[in-house]
Amino acid sequence: MLEPLFSFLASFLAEYGYLNLFVFSFLASTILPFGSEALLVALLYQGFNPFALVMVATVGNFLGSCTTYYLGLKGRETLEKYLSASEKSLKRGEEFFNKYGVYALLLTWLPGIGDGITMMAGLMKLSFRVFSVLVFTGKFGRYFVLAYFIEYLNHVG
Repeated sequence: MLEPLFSFLASFLAEYGYLNLFVFSFLASTILPFGSEALLVALLYQGFNPFALVMVATVGNFLGSCTTYYLGLKGRETLEKYLSASEKSLKRGEEFFNKYGVYALLLTWLPGIGDGITMMAGLMKLSFRVFSVLVFTGKFGRYFVLAYFIEYLNHVG
């Protein structure tokens, strides 16, 4: 009974794999509670090019973070209005960012705190060049390690 559904999903993944990964990765790095790692793993198992997957996921995830950074640039009122960010959470984010500095941006791939870090970078008017280098590097590192690990398991097992 479920076989036609699984067949459809597999063919949809195969035909639109890179586009789906880009969209999932983009959404995963905005405030929306989304993940892209499972799709990356599924596409690796379907034989998609590992480096292409890493780059598509990285670019999508980076651009999603740029969206959150931009909202931060718009100021506290925008964050409170559109993202329901409380003054308390903004204050905690600012303290975290001040404590760990710009290199905290290498951790924007972490669930739960990553979106807050990118938001604070915008709110604190951090240079977009610095933001871009650190965020892209961190996100690339995450997807590269995941893809490498899955590829290693594929060849060992």
